Parts: sequence; C-alpha cells; structure tokens
Amino acid sequence: MIKYSFYKRVYNYISRQIFRLLFSSKFKYYGEKVSIIAPDIIEGEEYMHLEDGVSIGTKCWLLAHKQDNIEPNLYISQGATIGRFAHIVALRKVLIEENVLMADKVYISDNIHSYEDITKPIKNQPIQFKSEVIIGKNSWIGENVSIVGAKIGANCVIGANSFVNKDIPNYCVAIGTPAKIVKRYDEKTLIWKKTNDKGEFLDEY
Repeated sequence: MIKYSFYKRVYNYISRQIFRLLFSSKFKYYGEKVSIIAPDIIEGEEYMHLEDGVSIGTKCWLLAHKQDNIEPNLYISQGATIGRFAHIVALRKVLIEENVLMADKVYISDNIHSYEDITKPIKNQPIQFKSEVIIGKNSWIGENVSIVGAKIGANCVIGANSFVNKDIPNYCVAIGTPAKIVKRYDEKTLIWKKTNDKGEFLDEY
C-alpha cells in the first residue's frame, strides 16, 4: 500500500514545478531550486528577490507593498527555509539571510497599521513604516513567532510564540512577549551561558 506521504511529495513536486513555470519570471529574481508550494497570496513579486535553494511551505502570504515612491525590498537569501502559513510584509526592507530556518505560522513585518485618526477605521489608514527587518544568517525562528520592525543577529534562536519588537544581537536565545534574551554565546569561553534580559552573563555578578 502506498502511503499518503508519497502522494503528498508528488503533489508538492508538481506544485513547485507549475509555480516556477507560470510565475517565476514575475519576480525580481528567482534562483535555482527555489521551492514555493501552493502559496495563498503573493503580491508585489516584482520587488522580491529569492536566492538559490529558498524553500517556502504551503499557504504563504508574501507582500511587498509599494505605498509611495520608495520601492519595497523583500529579500530571502540562499538556503533559507520557511515553514507553512508564513506571512511576510515589506514596506521598505525585509531581509532574511542565508540558511535561516523558520517553523510554521511566522509573521514578519517592517511596518504597522496607523491608528492616530480616530475618525477613520484603522483598515482605511495608511501603513506606517517602523524599521527594517533583518534576520541574521543561520538563525532559527520558532513556531508562531512575530517579528515587527526589529533586527535579529546571526545564529540566534527565537522561542515559539515570541514577539520580537527590539533588536537581538548575534548568538542569542530570546523568548517571550516581548522577547527577552535568556542565553548568549560567550566568545571567550566558547560556551552558551544564561543571561539577564539585557544579555549580560549572570555569572559576572
């Protein structure tokens, strides 16, 4: 008996090939062995750069939104793997560096909805740029994480269900809402150590 997983692999393969054939030319750059499986919504693909080996799971929503005369830039670097139900929005710049690994249901945005005018529904107010988003190479982003207007360094771990709205430096583990650093790699001793929420090693007190 052929298992369901076999049919799923066949479906995913066919979906990838059809998408590449029909839509890859619409992107600013679409590298070799890029895999986008059955996306939900992709808008502004002319501002998206997908390097070789990028893999994006099912039901993604990718948006590069041009609101004014500044072109948005949604850039996903070589070897990045993004799980299912990803929602990524770039008004100015979202950069995902090499070999980043993301679990399912991750939200990334460099902007927020304006809400200052109480005479208008928030959905009718313009999108407001917050800060560019950069996720450093080799980092791991857990399930249900939201990253809004913040930078994450290289080789970081962001725990599941965290909300990142402030920059996280290289080689850190951060968890919570809002995310706080709980562990950092000590480049002097070459081991990971617990920290306070400022990233200062606890054993130094």
